Amino acid sequence: MANPLIGTLIHAVGGVAASTCYVPFQKVKKWSWDSYWIVQAFFAWFVFPFLIGFLTVPNLMDVFSEAPATVLFNATLLGAIYGFGGMSFGFAIRHIGYSLTYTISIGISAILGTIVPLTMHGELIQKFNAPGGYTIFGGMVLALIGIVICGIAGYRKEKDLKNKAGTSGAALTFNMKKGLSLTIIAGILSAVFGISLEVGAPVAKIAGEYGSGNFQGNANLILSTGGAFITNFIWFTVVGLKNKTLKEIVAIRTIGPKDYYLNLGMSILSGGLWYGQFFFYGIAHVKMGAYKFASWVLHMSMLIFFSYIVGIVMKEWKQVSKKTYSTLVTALILLVISFIIMAYGSNQGATLATGH
Repeated sequence: MANPLIGTLIHAVGGVAASTCYVPFQKVKKWSWDSYWIVQAFFAWFVFPFLIGFLTVPNLMDVFSEAPATVLFNATLLGAIYGFGGMSFGFAIRHIGYSLTYTISIGISAILGTIVPLTMHGELIQKFNAPGGYTIFGGMVLALIGIVICGIAGYRKEKDLKNKAGTSGAALTFNMKKGLSLTIIAGILSAVFGISLEVGAPVAKIAGEYGSGNFQGNANLILSTGGAFITNFIWFTVVGLKNKTLKEIVAIRTIGPKDYYLNLGMSILSGGLWYGQFFFYGIAHVKMGAYKFASWVLHMSMLIFFSYIVGIVMKEWKQVSKKTYSTLVTALILLVISFIIMAYGSNQGATLATGH
């Protein structure tokens, strides 16, 4: 039964999983980024989607056999394109940190991932003219303003850290120009993942007819994540061979059993958290009922909010000036307000549509 309010809360759970999925990397030792990434990608985009899919979707292979071949191919292809976005996202975190990477890239994804599918189906005007539509649109505009101000805060942060590095002689790893470029790419391609899920929606519908209920989204999720895994597997296998880091994945004796199994566990945890966000997304999407088009922007909004909480815990903004911090806080307040407006709009529309 549709319930946008419950759907919004479940999106929040997915947001917590997504905003913390790369934190375990902080505990990885004696492994290169390449080794960590290919292992977490293997579990996030291959193992968990297929395992949970088989457990929650009855007759999964029959679902795929009944789905149109063009849907299967296009959803997987778009997932493969998103794979490059996932890589860009991971590298961007290393240059500008969790808070800015999540805020900017996911903010871009939230807008594009909502508008593009509606445009593809010719429903953009219809949805925004529906009850609550203009409220959601207003929240999206406010979110864009917040994202721009976050970018300003990022440049100020870079300036503050350069000044501190110049006086202390410390190495500067923060690079707004490089990080912002990667983040924009990640944001655009992250929206492609949302479009992939939308293109694969007929598969989810068939899964629902087989009795998968709230878990029907686990069927088309396999296509999107499968495509992403193919891209990442090929890329990081080539990079691993070139850099001679691929052997780290099996070098138990060289790394030491303790560190090796810690690395493996943290990489699996990262993959599980990443997958968890879309496991809950699928359930929440069903709960949104007639306002499923608002799911992507709500889900992405939750990621931004909780990523900032992660940023505070990790003390990413500890060394910046009060002016820079105030700029970021202003941006985040605008973003939080925009999230509330969008959630209110979707709930308002659902209430008016049902007559309650």
